[in-house]
Amino acid sequence: MEAPHAAHPRTADAEAVITVDSPERMQDLGRRIAALLRPGDLVLLTGELGAGKTTLTRGLGEGLGVRGAVTSPTFVIARVHPSLVDGPPLVHVDAYRLGGGLDEMEDLDLDVSLPDSVVVVEWGDGKVEDLSEDRLHVVIARAVGHEEVLDDVRQVSLRGVGGRWEAAELAKLAGEHAGDHAGDRAGA
Repeated sequence: MEAPHAAHPRTADAEAVITVDSPERMQDLGRRIAALLRPGDLVLLTGELGAGKTTLTRGLGEGLGVRGAVTSPTFVIARVHPSLVDGPPLVHVDAYRLGGGLDEMEDLDLDVSLPDSVVVVEWGDGKVEDLSEDRLHVVIARAVGHEEVLDDVRQVSLRGVGGRWEAAELAKLAGEHAGDHAGDRAGA
């Protein structure tokens, strides 16, 4: 039986789905997500090649106010972007070339970086979940439909796992994005 005042009561996962119709909107979504992030947060990004994972991370970096251009760390595996605004550094990891789980990633010292940083891991599903009970899973999928019309359209699913994430904050994020998107269409 669980204690009535547990430090992290187990709650249902918080979820939201957002439609993004351009790389600029993907980057803007990253800036909006950054406003929710704090030191110790783990973000896992999943999506096929070219889905927009690095573009979203670029927006996270802008929103966090970090130094350096956020580019894909495919060949270096991980990049650390220090904060320019006394916020947490961004640790951007690309686990695509890493076949094993957390054991193979030990050399990156993510467990040491995590408490003070925001750690974003592209291709991290099934590899780094053990770093934190609380994490944000972001899945980016191309919209299905007529290729010419939907080429830049993505469905971004956000799922907060653990007591750290509240459904209300992700729903608000989705609502703000939908409101801005509708306003842009109305003004066009």
